[in-house]
Order: sequence, then C-alpha cells, then structure tokens
Amino acid sequence: MELTVVAASGGTGRHILDQAVAAGHDVTAVVRNPRKLDGLGNRVRIVAVDLASPDAGALREAVAGAGAVLSALGATSAHEEGVAERGTRAVVAAMRTAGAHRLVVLSAAPIGTVPSPQRPTPPRHDPGDGFFMRHLGVPFARTKFRAHYADLARMEDVVRGSDLDWSISRPPMFTDKPGTGRYREAFGRNIRGGFSIPRADVAHHMLGLVDRPETVRQIIGVAS
Repeated sequence: MELTVVAASGGTGRHILDQAVAAGHDVTAVVRNPRKLDGLGNRVRIVAVDLASPDAGALREAVAGAGAVLSALGATSAHEEGVAERGTRAVVAAMRTAGAHRLVVLSAAPIGTVPSPQRPTPPRHDPGDGFFMRHLGVPFARTKFRAHYADLARMEDVVRGSDLDWSISRPPMFTDKPGTGRYREAFGRNIRGGFSIPRADVAHHMLGLVDRPETVRQIIGVAS
C-alpha cells in the first residue's frame, strides 16, 4: 500500500516510518528537515514541509495516491505550540483535494477530558480511567502539558469534523522500551490500568488500524 507518514522524523513517527518500510509499503515521509532521514532516500520518498506554516502544494503532492495517511504530529517544544491543529488542518485539506480518504492520527489519553471549541464541556473523567488516573495521573498531566493537550484537543476537532475515514489513537505516557507487539485497546475510552506504552507499539497499532474498517470514525485507547 502507498502510505504517507506525517512528522516522520519524530519519536513515534520514525517508528511508523521504519515499520511501514519493513512491511513492504511504498512510503512518503513528510518532514520539516529531510536531513533527519539521511540514508533513507532510496527507500522512501521524502517531502519537506514545515507543518507550522504548511505549503499546500507540497502537502497535496505528499498525500496524492496514498491509501492512508498516518500523522504523529505534535509540538515538541513551546515555540511549536499549535502545530498539531494547524498542520492537521492543512493535511485534511490536502487529502480532500487529492482524493485521499484514510487518516490515522496520534493524540493522547487525557484529551477526552480537555475542553476544545467543539467540545467546550467534556466529561470530567474518561470512562476507562481508574482511581489513580482520575485523581492523580490525568490532573498532573493536564497541568504539565496544558498547552500541548489544548493543541491536540483542537486537532481532534479538525479530524472529527472532517469527512475523511479517520481514526484517532490515544495512548498514555510513551516509553522508549523495545516494542512487544502486545498491547490492549478500547473503543471510545482509555485503558484501565494502562499507564504507559512503548512508542514502537503505538506505531505498530496505528499501522494496524489502517486496514480495520471497524476503527473508522472511532477514537481508540491503547496501552500496554
């Protein structure tokens, strides 16, 4: 399958890219700095796009012909705040223009309780969270990553408001442990007792969502 990976040089995006290539997919990598993918030029098509201020033409080129677009876009520093919403909005527009339909995006477990323009009064607790996450884990994370989570919540608004065949992945805290290929998932809720997951397993899960029609227009919690 032809896949486009957005933010392909980031922590999770690189795992998606490497696993997609290893599985034999034809991959287009969207990155701000192509030098971060030195050595892969003969294995993937690299399209340079600054997703903080996206080039619409370059994005259309990147998603044209894609059977699916997988995005691991998110801010990695304070000066990138808002990149998930802006970049995803541009990706969605490019997909519409190019006729691409399948979109899988990376979000985060606490986002179901974060207010956004389309969800100004979200539930106070996610139905999958246990006592620790409800009263300690999620409040701490929302305080520490307030701007980042607000950006992801607005990004989810963009995705859910689109006419694409979307899926949203909501993992908890990432680790850099080796992937196991073993994890739990739940539709419309977080994973009870799921405190972390290796980035490699998130990538594996997101790639697996592409060919699962039951995950279209669904939010999926995933954790070890």
